[in-house]
Amino acid sequence: MSEQLTKSDIQKIKEEIEYRKLVVRKKELEAVKEARAQGDLSENFEYKAAKQDKNRNESRIRYLERMLKNARVISDNSKEDEAGINNTVTVYFEDDDETEVFRLVTSVRGNSMQGLISIESPMGKALLGHKAGERLFVKTNDNGGYYVVIKKIDKTTDDSADEIRKF
Repeated sequence: MSEQLTKSDIQKIKEEIEYRKLVVRKKELEAVKEARAQGDLSENFEYKAAKQDKNRNESRIRYLERMLKNARVISDNSKEDEAGINNTVTVYFEDDDETEVFRLVTSVRGNSMQGLISIESPMGKALLGHKAGERLFVKTNDNGGYYVVIKKIDKTTDDSADEIRKF
């Protein structure tokens, strides 16, 4: 399955790959060399830890490269009055009588604990392309869901602080 990525996501992934190849890889190889120089490798915890860190870095590089290879580029532009990628949306939950603020992002940047909701999540799918004042049904499974009302949409363009998710 291909990952939906914006041009900004692709740029961040390329930057992380470059950093991991040029900086982290060099540091991890040096740590393995130093640990190997300490002698008996069978009981050398530092050597095993250094190898694990090196392998974790290489695995992350492969993961990111595979993500780029299979990516489907999507636009982060939306109409002025519609909820789109990188827009901050204020949502009123009817059942709970509460209001929450979310920013719609691609799945590689989604982090619900920080208010970053993936456009592939039930909430993200429901909000995407709708306007302030609309009442929407968020389908959570085949048997149910809940209603929300979009109170406000703010056009947010700065996604520089967002991180690409880990594995």
